[in-house]
Amino acid sequence: MPTQGSPHDLPDAALLARVAASDREATKAFVERFERRVFGLAFTIVGEARAAEDVAQEALLRAWRHAAVFDSRRGSVVSWLLTITRNLAIDAIRVRRTIAVDPNDLFGLSLVAPDRDPADAALLTEDVGRLQEALTALPDEQRRAVVLAGMWGLTAREIAEREEIPLGTAKTRIRTALGRLRVALASEEQTA
Repeated sequence: MPTQGSPHDLPDAALLARVAASDREATKAFVERFERRVFGLAFTIVGEARAAEDVAQEALLRAWRHAAVFDSRRGSVVSWLLTITRNLAIDAIRVRRTIAVDPNDLFGLSLVAPDRDPADAALLTEDVGRLQEALTALPDEQRRAVVLAGMWGLTAREIAEREEIPLGTAKTRIRTALGRLRVALASEEQTA
């Protein structure tokens, strides 16, 4: 197999060796050969086209930078490149993962926009205060479940996973908490 022929005709390892030698044509051929596979794997892991493009670009850049250290005895060029891609994609997911906040910390937040009409803001502040008071009266596990479902929009399954409880228990906590809130707010309106 000729080493000075068209880079498109070279086996993967020989192509990568030419990339390591700073051959522009080989680098272009390398990217053309692997870009779809790299993007495909990145997209499968991160699930978002823009993030997958970033991961794919970084993976190809790392392959170019580290082409000289590739060892064909440890695996194929494809497996090496896809391992780089997989690791970068997992890192990208870790970076964008939401920051966990204790649902109890949400009680101190102001839920009234500062640009509201003062009369509307007063009524809303009163309603929010009543709701917070009713939530405070709930047992901790029920309060967390209803806050996670109502404010964060988590499903019962997601709450069960987060709280490490059975799905049925998560559903019961949400249902019971909503029932107690309904009763507490209704009885408060009747006394007002």
